[in-house]
Amino acid sequence: MRSMRTQRRPRHGPVALAAALVLAGPVAQGQTSEATQAAETPTAVAANQLERVEVTGRHYDNAVGSADAASQGTVRAELLKSRPALRPGEVLEFVPGVIVTQHSGDGKANQYFLRGFNLDHGTDFATTVNGLPVNMPTHAHGQGYSDLNFLIPELVDRIAYRKGPYFAKNGDFSAAGSADILYRTTLDEGFASLTLGQRRYQRLVGGASTDIGQGLKLLGAIELMHNDGPWQVPEHIRKGNAVLTLSGGTRAEGWRTSLMAYDAKWTSTDQVPQRLIDAGTYDGRPFGRFDSLDPTDGGNTQRTSLSGEWHRNTDSGATKVAAYAIDYRLALFSNFTYALERPATGDQFSQQDKRAVYGFSANHAIDHQIGGLPARSEFGVQVRHDRIRVGLFDTQARQIIGTTRDDKVQQTLLGVYGQTSVELTPWLRGIVGVRADQARFKVDSLTHPANSGSASDHLLSPKLSLILGPWSKTEFFFNAGRGFHSNDARGTTTTLDPKTGDPVDKVPGLVAARGLELGARTEWIPGLQSSVALWKLDFDSELVYVGDAGATEANRPSTRRGIEWNNRYLPLPWLLVDADLAWTHARFSDADPAGKRIPNAVDKVASIAVTARELGPWSASIQWRYLGSGALIEDNSVRSAASLTTNLRVTRKLAPRTELTLDVFNLFDRKLNDIAYFYESQLPGEPAPVADRHIHPAEPRTLRLTLRVGF
Repeated sequence: MRSMRTQRRPRHGPVALAAALVLAGPVAQGQTSEATQAAETPTAVAANQLERVEVTGRHYDNAVGSADAASQGTVRAELLKSRPALRPGEVLEFVPGVIVTQHSGDGKANQYFLRGFNLDHGTDFATTVNGLPVNMPTHAHGQGYSDLNFLIPELVDRIAYRKGPYFAKNGDFSAAGSADILYRTTLDEGFASLTLGQRRYQRLVGGASTDIGQGLKLLGAIELMHNDGPWQVPEHIRKGNAVLTLSGGTRAEGWRTSLMAYDAKWTSTDQVPQRLIDAGTYDGRPFGRFDSLDPTDGGNTQRTSLSGEWHRNTDSGATKVAAYAIDYRLALFSNFTYALERPATGDQFSQQDKRAVYGFSANHAIDHQIGGLPARSEFGVQVRHDRIRVGLFDTQARQIIGTTRDDKVQQTLLGVYGQTSVELTPWLRGIVGVRADQARFKVDSLTHPANSGSASDHLLSPKLSLILGPWSKTEFFFNAGRGFHSNDARGTTTTLDPKTGDPVDKVPGLVAARGLELGARTEWIPGLQSSVALWKLDFDSELVYVGDAGATEANRPSTRRGIEWNNRYLPLPWLLVDADLAWTHARFSDADPAGKRIPNAVDKVASIAVTARELGPWSASIQWRYLGSGALIEDNSVRSAASLTTNLRVTRKLAPRTELTLDVFNLFDRKLNDIAYFYESQLPGEPAPVADRHIHPAEPRTLRLTLRVGF
């Protein structure tokens, strides 16, 4: 793989009745409460000071007048209930333009695609769950590693998403976008749900909440899951997950604290070379798409967290304070090149990460006037400290036989921000903001003392937004801003390549990105919310930490531009149609004989879904999901294959509190790939390395049946 100079190493993981039903759940329309409006758009001028047209359904809060950019919005829990998700991380596919796949075992973080980025396992897309950061900097497997497998979708209240670096509140990893997944503090009813599916899929989840007196509410939930999948080497994933939340107070003033615990173990089937699939045999036996070349690949991970927040909302402002602590561990075993580097033992390696994470944030917003004009200002501070033990080891059948590098790292990121929104005229609102971030790194290399040391970096990120309208239920947006992602701390102090011993250059701690966006959102056609955004994003460098090699690679500067068109249509009170289309042009911005294409940058993505709710006792949803082709190397001579997946959900209410749901993934059983890479590998017995496509197949048609009982 190293011969591909800028190529990243892959890092790692009755139909007829349904067709009739899909032509038919009511989606009520109403107004967002002031408390919800304040919580989700805190930078907006107070509603009584700015004329707004608000149309909020049970699925989205994306009405005209509710956002500061055309690419910003909120997805409600009702929509998450209406469509199936193969894996927990796929809840992010409800964010328009996001595609989620997997290139290894389902215990690993997913692959994410957005705006021409193969975001790998989370770099440049910041995610939080219930206020806890998911992305992990200086991670053993990949910078910004975002493992959402601890998510319990039944607890999600809403997903607030933003794209682009235009929002002062968002810092590290948010250049392409961000999503805040917020859990409920109470449930409308307790529930227990059992899902059984093909290939030994079993999932049990239950939750309940209660008022324990003196204004205190307690919520608890637990999840157990097992799955073997379609792989010739059964995945045998075993997952346990629990959440306990205590809360008090009101929307105006209240608090909550949450304890979460998650544990998973699995065997993974990593990507395999296309040449073996084409041959159909290997080592005297049949070989197919779902086979494996190293049956000992896999891993285990744990995540435990304690978090709390307090808030106060008044007529003149809002204050919020939050803190968290996370204990996290991962041991991952992978083999992507087979016998290229170590013919005698194979190329399996282990990436191990053990860390404690501590964080604190506070923000305060006030309503005031500037020159007689109504305004709202917000100021905030965020601090995160990671204490990490991270290592890369040569292994055989999960036994360590050598050490590439082993490091202790302390990393602190401090960010302060401020922004002001001013109603300049009844039809023009402006938002000016600035963010300042400082990163400090301390690395103690236990294997290469020359790579030890300290480093720091800082970055100033201005932001500007203009919102015009609404006119005829239509508004227009201009957004500009600077954002960033941090680099692996080890790259800021490394002077010697830990594998080869060759001298290498240190990298900066923070890498800047600059973005622009022109957008519009309209409700001019009754029942239709439509938005369009033309955007551009430039990166100074696509520096990445290659966890498989234990080194930082300096990729070239890049530019991406594209257009997104998102639509939410309610032609009838019980019928919702979603259509999201996105096109991206992604290129390196410097001259190089290797070519200008950015590997794995997908050109087009699309999602179309039709959802019918409560047609008598029936509900149904069908979704078509398209992931376009992308260049696999810089000269565009090798490309990935596009994929079109159809997923179906049909629900039958058996009693007021009991329902049965059938989910069908990949309805037409198409042979698709979740991911493709192009790099060199060598099989035992091959005389030399071979540059080849390496693919991880999408799962074949998969059926799952869920019985849910409320109490």
